[in-house]
Amino acid sequence: MFNIVLVNPKIPPNTGNIGRLCVNTGSTLHLVKPLGFDIDEKSVRRAGLDYWHKLDLMVWESLEEFSESIDFKRAFFATTKSDKPYFEVNYKPGDYLIFGSETEGLPMEFMQKNWKNAVTIPMTKEGRSLNLAVSAGIILYEAIRQNFDTFKGL
Repeated sequence: MFNIVLVNPKIPPNTGNIGRLCVNTGSTLHLVKPLGFDIDEKSVRRAGLDYWHKLDLMVWESLEEFSESIDFKRAFFATTKSDKPYFEVNYKPGDYLIFGSETEGLPMEFMQKNWKNAVTIPMTKEGRSLNLAVSAGIILYEAIRQNFDTFKGL
């Protein structure tokens, strides 16, 4: 349905929650190295991720490798540096919803490949950002809402 991309994720439970989100929405999870944790079979089993084998997972060695494989016209960058709300985008099945690491976000030079597709989740000034898994869920479900007829057919 959609592609969720995590660039250099650091916190295993966030990635686990997003993996479950992807399984339940028919989305592909792309992990861009370096990762802050292991995803080998032993580590996944120890973490209790009993759904991980159902996940459509792609692992990329670097941001450059990932960048060479996608069409940036349909790639949306989640960032606190944009003023464009995520709900002002017309999402289409197959789009890439790209999120940075919990500690650093996405590199600005990467987002500059198509800055008009940088989106944000409106928040008060009280906090610096939302949890990565929460953010991915918010934006992914807006994309699904906009394409619900396609989603129902899965």
